[in-house]
Amino acid sequence: MRIHFIAIGGSVMHNLAISLAKSGHQVSGSDDQVVEPSKSRLRQSGLLPKELGWHPEAITADFDAIILGKHASADNPELLKAQELNIKIYSFPEFVYEQSIEKTRVVIAGSYGKTTITSMIMHVLKKIGKEFDYLVGAKLEGFDSLIKLTPSAPIIIIEGDEFFASSIDHQSKFHYYHPNIALISNIYWDNFKALISEEEYYKQFETFIDTIVAKGTLIYNKDDHNLRKIVEETMDCKINRHGYKLPTHTINKGVTFLQIGEREIPLEVIGKHNLSNIAGAFTVCEWLGIKRDDFYDAIKDFKSSIRYLEFVASENGSVVYQDFAHTPSKLRSSIYAIKEQFSNSKLLTVIELNPYEAVDDSKVIQYSGSLDESDFSIVFINKNSIKEKNILLSNIVSKVIQVFNHPSLHIITELEGLYDTLEKFDSEGVNMLFMSSNNYTGLNLLSFADKFLQKNT
Repeated sequence: MRIHFIAIGGSVMHNLAISLAKSGHQVSGSDDQVVEPSKSRLRQSGLLPKELGWHPEAITADFDAIILGKHASADNPELLKAQELNIKIYSFPEFVYEQSIEKTRVVIAGSYGKTTITSMIMHVLKKIGKEFDYLVGAKLEGFDSLIKLTPSAPIIIIEGDEFFASSIDHQSKFHYYHPNIALISNIYWDNFKALISEEEYYKQFETFIDTIVAKGTLIYNKDDHNLRKIVEETMDCKINRHGYKLPTHTINKGVTFLQIGEREIPLEVIGKHNLSNIAGAFTVCEWLGIKRDDFYDAIKDFKSSIRYLEFVASENGSVVYQDFAHTPSKLRSSIYAIKEQFSNSKLLTVIELNPYEAVDDSKVIQYSGSLDESDFSIVFINKNSIKEKNILLSNIVSKVIQVFNHPSLHIITELEGLYDTLEKFDSEGVNMLFMSSNNYTGLNLLSFADKFLQKNT
């Protein structure tokens, strides 16, 4: 096929373009900006656009397909030209479905935990040598791409999200995949990042269940009240239903052990969310014919999906974890997970807060009390990321102090100040959790952890 990507620089889009080119398709693409790592990977594959911008004159009737990225607007000149020429236009989920019609499609959905469960399943399948394709939302250890799409693999594991497919198609991405096996980890409408109403949000998952093929299987977390309610409301669907629950486990000296029959399985991950995710991943693998012992032998050395309660370093009994803090509720749950795992140690939580969230009253108020369970806390607001002159750093700082209302709260606004504070911090008997939704604004995380841990040496 001759395929053109509009907005080829996106994380999934450029991975799909490279995958299709490797499979022998003629691939081209355009974008008005391409950043790393997409830029280097596209250049290496010979797919980096020679010139940035949109070039409708390059769109001709001999293209077999246009794949439209979410970044491209509805009035994109290349899109308008393709519509004028009646070229078939796909969103990437539509295209992935069409290329996997003959495969067993496993789609992992849910408000949280999608990437982790998908990566757990991929980890197990890879370890036992089973051939599979995949589509996942984050770069994973042991996999060199976000997508693998081949003619031969009998299974595809897809991380399916509930957000719209493209600028001209506001149907949720996961409605296109028509899974043979679907998993939903949880359903939680969070008004901190909501784009649609709560009612509309829940409706996306009801529709997703309706898209499961006849006699297909829905695997769902029975511990989630919202999800159980939606499962009960979709009982007319002619599908199998298989619920899973938080597994029996113990924690000893900071290590979590799963109780599986007579076996105790030591894990490298922590937190109840991860344990629930393992139960979901096991249930999917069970439906794929994986034996129980093979699954648990493989999952023992699963570390983490990238930046989800990810171990960074340890020294003399203190540990450092990093996590991706995209909502206040996530901040609370990650603090709880670390405190539960290491109940005899104190915790320092460092959160990098976006200054534009801090000036938005409707956003920042939701952080109220979110650091309460942490013994020590630092909020890092990078003053260099504030571009508008009318936004005063002093106003942000006073608002953050008022909202978090933590007795040992430190507000730091420069990277050097953050390093200095950690260097002076007595970390004996204290663990650290670093949370950010950003790319650390130039922070070297290992060096950052070393500054904290060096007081123990």
